[in-house]
Amino acid sequence: MPRLTQVPVCLWRDGAGGFTATLVQDFENASAVGLTADEALRQMKEFLQWACEAQCWRVETDLEKVALTEVKVSVRPEHRSGERRVLGEQPATMRVPCVWAWDVARGWVASLPTLGVHFDFAEPERLKELVVHYAQSAMQGLGPNELALRLRVRDVELRMVPVRVGGTGRGGATRMESRWPALTAVAEAVQGAHGVQSRIGPAWERGEAVERLVARLRDGRANLAVVGEPGVGKTTVLAEAFRRLARLPTAPASGEELPGEEEAVPTGNRYWLTGAARLIAGMQYLGQWEARCEEMIGELADAGGILWVESLIDLVRLGGSGPGDSVAAFLLPFLTRGELRMVAEAQPAEIEACRRLLPGWVDAFEVCRIEPMTEGATLSALRKMTAAASQARRVEVVPGAVEAAARLFQRFRPGETLPGPAAQFLRRVVDRVSAAGTAQLDAPAVWKEFTRATGLPETLYRDDRPLPHEEVRLALAARVVGQDAGCEAAANVVTTLKAGLNDPARPVAALFFCGPTGVGKTALAQTLAQFLFGHGEGASDRLVRLDMSEYAGPTAADRLLQRPDGEPAAWIAQVRRQPFSVLLLDEIEKAAPEVFDLLLGLLDEGRLTDRLGRTTTFRSTVVIMTSNLGASAAGALGFGTGGGPAYEAEAMSFFRPEFFNRLDSVVTFSPLPPEVVRRIARLELEGVPEREGMARAGLKMVWDPELEAHLAAVGFDRRYGARPLQRTVEREVVRPLAAFLLKHPDLSHCTLRARLVEGRVVWEIEG
Repeated sequence: MPRLTQVPVCLWRDGAGGFTATLVQDFENASAVGLTADEALRQMKEFLQWACEAQCWRVETDLEKVALTEVKVSVRPEHRSGERRVLGEQPATMRVPCVWAWDVARGWVASLPTLGVHFDFAEPERLKELVVHYAQSAMQGLGPNELALRLRVRDVELRMVPVRVGGTGRGGATRMESRWPALTAVAEAVQGAHGVQSRIGPAWERGEAVERLVARLRDGRANLAVVGEPGVGKTTVLAEAFRRLARLPTAPASGEELPGEEEAVPTGNRYWLTGAARLIAGMQYLGQWEARCEEMIGELADAGGILWVESLIDLVRLGGSGPGDSVAAFLLPFLTRGELRMVAEAQPAEIEACRRLLPGWVDAFEVCRIEPMTEGATLSALRKMTAAASQARRVEVVPGAVEAAARLFQRFRPGETLPGPAAQFLRRVVDRVSAAGTAQLDAPAVWKEFTRATGLPETLYRDDRPLPHEEVRLALAARVVGQDAGCEAAANVVTTLKAGLNDPARPVAALFFCGPTGVGKTALAQTLAQFLFGHGEGASDRLVRLDMSEYAGPTAADRLLQRPDGEPAAWIAQVRRQPFSVLLLDEIEKAAPEVFDLLLGLLDEGRLTDRLGRTTTFRSTVVIMTSNLGASAAGALGFGTGGGPAYEAEAMSFFRPEFFNRLDSVVTFSPLPPEVVRRIARLELEGVPEREGMARAGLKMVWDPELEAHLAAVGFDRRYGARPLQRTVEREVVRPLAAFLLKHPDLSHCTLRARLVEGRVVWEIEG
């Protein structure tokens, strides 16, 4: 029998005057926001009721003696100084609300709802101490503005929200699970108040495509393959088509109505979303998932349903050892006999891969193509989507902000099909603007988020910010000394991108660095990655490095593109997550010939496609290849002044002309003269005070000029160039410095001098 249970909820007023309600228990991170307390509580109650009915998880609480208290917590804000963080001098004191209770299963539990922190504890006497600890940990690293938002929380109170549990619910979830257990285990209802389509927005500016899909879906029992590039809007168009179909008058879903079953099939559950991985999840053997799929097909027919599959190629890829015993091969007879009706999404290259891997599979579908939008339609769709999102968050969209985002994507992400990626980006901007407490979404907010997402500096994409070529070259040369030709080539890449003159159908640049080992080829790639893409999140992961000697044997091309389990290779996944990267192909001459055939497509079209039709775009990536060809003929490796042109000549004779001609620039790195090695030693020494132990104590470091010469002489090797220099600095300088600091633990805010005495580094404290 249905009954009421009381769920504890924490309610408070924020600085803007609105109210927020959050769950006390940590089984679900849920919150509701409203202009009034009643509105926030009403939304929370609706969520809890839906969660209980539609998803069938219990919200009954095991908490007893629920209480609310507030604890004073002092937090020191942190200020950014370049890449460093500096603690503020004056701590901020705030009252942190804490809800604590006795859990029958776990003992004492506590929640800091305004911080999203939950923890267990054993002794109530230590509660305040633990609250201070967890609150300070949660707010560590926050700046003054972020702390100010938490200071504005007031009028905190504990409420109990009544929720009805134990019934079948308005969505009929319990009834569906009891009647179609196999179907509900592997698929999710698309329609209904809380179905999949409720999480997908309207298909703005896609009326014609939606009508075409509606007509196809109503016409007979055809299976549809909706084909389009990533981001074109396949999922959104399908969801909108299902909405319109649900509003049309239709015949009963299953041909013959069973006696007494007038309400057995809940309204709006004709379409079911699933994926290949979900169909075989938890099944150890091939026969197990086949049996479950047979049950699912029977139940789907009973429901008069259509299966919506997220990826057509995954059905061919998963299930067995190959396409012949895949999920697609098993489902094909059911499709051809009309026992199963399916709608699937696919990319154009995936359709061709399906034809090649499993003949007859694509023939079971009618192909419906979704073409990219025009520029005007894209802008209109983005404006409407942003307006809807901003209204929900009470954020004002300043004219020109959406256009600024669209221009950035068109210019710097030419491999992406709009509006999908730009729509996701603008939703993130709306969320960040709302979370920051600023009520306006303008061009600066778009620029800030674009830099955070891509790592590109604002000076690169803002037309009102100059970026002189000489300034770029000097910045690169300050980190990579003695290689003027390489720095010039890298600076050309930056300024060409800044001017918008790079080819949008190819990678940002394709550079070939040749020369002896240890002269700065890898260092320049790292410096370029930091200069171009090192200004946002994940700045340290913008260099994707591959040792091409690992791809020299049989099946090298397959191993380059995918793992043994069929998933994309790790470096491919990294580029997909963050296309704004530098791809470094080290010792390219050692790769197998079939690898070069793959790279031809990457250099010519800016994309790689594996045998399953999965395409990875490199049109926002800088590709750099390095080679030591000609090093043995150049004489002294990494030191001296001779042997320059031989490297390029060796490379031209080794690589096929069609490969060499696709390179934008071939740069010969010169051997390092002694004065350059000494400058490199100086750079290594200058990096020591920036390390965490020195920076935390406020220590500075100076050294005698003789130390640079000593390190350059000891740390340079003719065969390995300047690479051993870093190890020498660690051995000769850093280790003695570490021992000196441990011997003087109270040192702070002073200058240390390194002297060279009888071939050893001695440390002194300067007055």
